[in-house]
Amino acid sequence: MIRDRKFYHSFFAMVVLLILQNVITLSVNLADNIMLGAYSEAALAGVAAVNQIQFVYQQILLGIGEAVVILGAQYFGKGETNPLKKISSIALHFALIVAAGLFLAVCLWPDALVAAFTLDQEIIEQGVSYLGIIRYTYVFFAVTQILLATLRSTGTVRIALGLSVWSLAVNCCINYTLIYGHFGAPQLGVTGAAIGTLAARVSELLILLLYIAKKEGHLRLSLADYLHTDRNLRRDYWKVLLPVLTGSILWGMNNAVQNAILGHMSTSAIAANSVASTMFLLVKSMAVGASSTASVFIGRAVGEGDSGRVRQYARTMQVLFLAIGAASSAVLFLVRIPILSLYQLEPETMRLADTFLLILCVIIIGMSYQMPTNLGIVRGGGDTRYVMILDFVSIWCIVLPLSYTMAFVMNASSVVVLWCLNLDQIFKCVPAFLKCNFGNWAKKLTRETAGKGFEDILEKGEGNYGSHRN
Repeated sequence: MIRDRKFYHSFFAMVVLLILQNVITLSVNLADNIMLGAYSEAALAGVAAVNQIQFVYQQILLGIGEAVVILGAQYFGKGETNPLKKISSIALHFALIVAAGLFLAVCLWPDALVAAFTLDQEIIEQGVSYLGIIRYTYVFFAVTQILLATLRSTGTVRIALGLSVWSLAVNCCINYTLIYGHFGAPQLGVTGAAIGTLAARVSELLILLLYIAKKEGHLRLSLADYLHTDRNLRRDYWKVLLPVLTGSILWGMNNAVQNAILGHMSTSAIAANSVASTMFLLVKSMAVGASSTASVFIGRAVGEGDSGRVRQYARTMQVLFLAIGAASSAVLFLVRIPILSLYQLEPETMRLADTFLLILCVIIIGMSYQMPTNLGIVRGGGDTRYVMILDFVSIWCIVLPLSYTMAFVMNASSVVVLWCLNLDQIFKCVPAFLKCNFGNWAKKLTRETAGKGFEDILEKGEGNYGSHRN
C-alpha cells in the first residue's frame, strides 16, 4: 500500500472532478427531458429516439478518446510529448471521419433513422426536426472530446468540469427561452432544444481552444500539430483502439438489448426501472471517475517503466475501489426513499422501484471494484484485448442469453430478470482480481528510439511484477 499522502490527494482530486463532470453531463440530459416533457410528450419521445443515435456516436467517440488516454499517458509518463501530439492528431482525424459519416447519413436518411426507433408518425416528425439541427453538433463534439481526452492523458481534467458546467448553463437557459417562447422569443419546441445543444457545443469548443492557447502548459498544442501524423504511431494506436472501440460498441448494443428485454415486462416494471436506473447512473459516476483516474495513473507509471510503482498503484487502488463501492452503496441506500417520495407512482410501481434500488445497492459494490480494475488498471496498463474478450463472453454469452431465457421462456418476475441483467457486475470481480494480482497485463505500448513496438514490462507470476526488460 502507498503511504504517500500526495498520491491520495492527487487520486481523489481527479476522481472528484471526473465524478462532478459526469454528474453534470447526466444533469444536462435530465434537464432536457424535464423541459421537453413539460412541453409535449411527442417532443420528448422524438428527442429520445434521436438520442439513441447520439448514444452510439458518443460510445464511438469515447472509445477513440480512451485509446488516446491509454497510449498517450504512457508517452507522457516517459516525458515524451511529441508522440502524444501525433496520437491526438491520428485520433482527431478518425473522429472527424466518423462525424462526417454520421452527418451524411442523417442528411440522406433522417426519417428512416428515426423510424428505426418508433413507428409513431408524430414522434418521427419531432425527431426529424430535432435531428435537422443537432447534426451540426457532431464535428464540434468530436473535436472537443478528442482534445479533452488528450488533456486527460496528462492529468489535466479541471477544464472538462468547467466546460460541463458551462454547457449545462447555456443549454438550460436557451432551452427555457426557445422551447416555451419566453422573453419574447418564438416558441420552437424541439427545434429550440436543438439550438440550445448546438450553442452549448460550439461555445464549449471555443472556450477549450482558448484554454489550450492561453493556459495549457504540458503539451502546448497548436493547429500545426494536427496537420501531420506518423505511420508507426498510427499502427500502434489502431492496435490499442480496435479492442477498445469494439468493447464500446458492444456495450452500447448491450444497453439497447437490455432496454428491449425490460421493455417487454409489465408497465410497472418499466416505470420502476426508469426511476431506479436514473438514480443508479448518478451513483455509478463514482465508479466511472475512479476508472478514468486509475487509467491515467497506471498508464503514466507503465510509461515510466517503474514496475514497483505499478505494483503499488494496483494494490492500493483495489482497496480504494472497494471503499468507493461501499460508499456508493451507502449513498444509494440512504437517498432512495427521499428521492422516490418525489415521484407520483402507483403503490406497485413504488414497491418495485424500491426493490430494484436495493438490488442495485449490492450491484454497485461489485461494479465499483471490477469496472475500475478491468478498465482502469488492466486496460489502462495496456492489455486492451483482455477486457474486450471478458465483456463479450460475460455479456453476450452469459448475461443476455440468461436474461432472455428468464424473461421470455421461464416468465420470471422483473426482479429476477433485473438480477440476471446485472449479474456480470458481480462475477466479473473474480477474473478482475485474478488478472490484476496474478496475471500479465502491464504492457509498454510506447516506442523506443530504436523503433521497437509493443513490449511487456511485467512478468507473469504469483503477484510478482518482475523487472523492466530493456
